[in-house]
Amino acid sequence: MATKTFTFASLPHNIAELKALPEASLNDAYATAALTVLALCEYRENSENCVEMLNYLKGPQPLSPFEKQFLRDRLAYGAGYIPFSFFEGAVPGNNYTPASPFTVRVSDNPYSFQTENYAVLWLTSGGADSPREVKLRKKPSTGEWFLSEQMLLGGIRTPVADDPWA
Repeated sequence: MATKTFTFASLPHNIAELKALPEASLNDAYATAALTVLALCEYRENSENCVEMLNYLKGPQPLSPFEKQFLRDRLAYGAGYIPFSFFEGAVPGNNYTPASPFTVRVSDNPYSFQTENYAVLWLTSGGADSPREVKLRKKPSTGEWFLSEQMLLGGIRTPVADDPWA
């Protein structure tokens, strides 16, 4: 099982900033998975910029209306902290406030690259008990890895500031 660590000085707020990152060449499945977290973090500030960044990561298959609605359902109504939970050090006790620089770890397992041109990689949330998956698809003609599906936005432990039982 391999893990790759990605460190970012700041989070991109638009497509131009995302594309300026070295990882945005999309030639590494792990990097595309890490960039997915960065794009999702923009939702609570600017949902349109988030969607534009995710569409770049999805390549020839942009977000469907269902996927856009899913983002709204998960991130627009009080759970905008979920994507931040995938940064190292972001836990319920600090309200999922990651330290800068922002560090994301992406892992594989023995089955991650079982099917040619497809990958399933795993990211750990500071608020979940088990890693969450990101599915990617490689475009053979370019060698680019694109986001196919992300399962990062499931429920996690409530941040201390929002927890009436804390």
